[in-house]
Amino acid sequence: MRLVVARCQVDYAGRLTAHLPMATRVLMLKADGSVLVHSDGGSYKPLNWMSPPCSVREGTTDDGQVEWLVTSKSDDTLRILIEEIHHDSSHDLGVDPGLQKDGVEKHLQELLAEHPESLADGLTLVRREFPTAIGPVDLMCRDIDGLSVAVEIKRRGEIDGVEQLTRYLELLNRDPALTRKGSVRGIFAAQEIKPQARVLATDRGIACAVVDYDALRGLDDAEHRLF
Repeated sequence: MRLVVARCQVDYAGRLTAHLPMATRVLMLKADGSVLVHSDGGSYKPLNWMSPPCSVREGTTDDGQVEWLVTSKSDDTLRILIEEIHHDSSHDLGVDPGLQKDGVEKHLQELLAEHPESLADGLTLVRREFPTAIGPVDLMCRDIDGLSVAVEIKRRGEIDGVEQLTRYLELLNRDPALTRKGSVRGIFAAQEIKPQARVLATDRGIACAVVDYDALRGLDDAEHRLF
């Protein structure tokens, strides 16, 4: 990961446009190919970002100002003009073991692995914690037509979770073994899904599923009583 603290201006152009005027910010270039622009307050979320895979070209403008041009696979661009660099360092973070889920979220994953059909008719489990280069997908399933379905599970569904599933889908859809019959699609499952997260998921072709944790537990208990 490369971490840069710089006075910069940022302009995004793609499905919409966005402008961040000149100010001191934190720029993160991660090993997975993502680029994030952070401020020092207001939110833990980046002010702007580019999801992987993307390319970063460093150069200078006609007047000699340092410029980073970040381009996504869909040709969206993030243009970062740098007036002054205060800090620039690179760090090898190694392999991350992944997020350890809390009790409720972990149990929710276990219940949905037992009852994937509660997310969509005919859905069957292939594997829990399906590995990718950027971390495990909670559930890898197969739908009634034999197509692969990646499921990301949260207690509370927010934009970060949709972004996480988007990154997984970008990687999974490059795997010929998973896409023989068609593209891998995604389901974002949570006990509660924020309206902004639902809008973003819908825009990216990701299905949303609100999960009733108590009903799932009751279904699981009933099955155990039968056996």
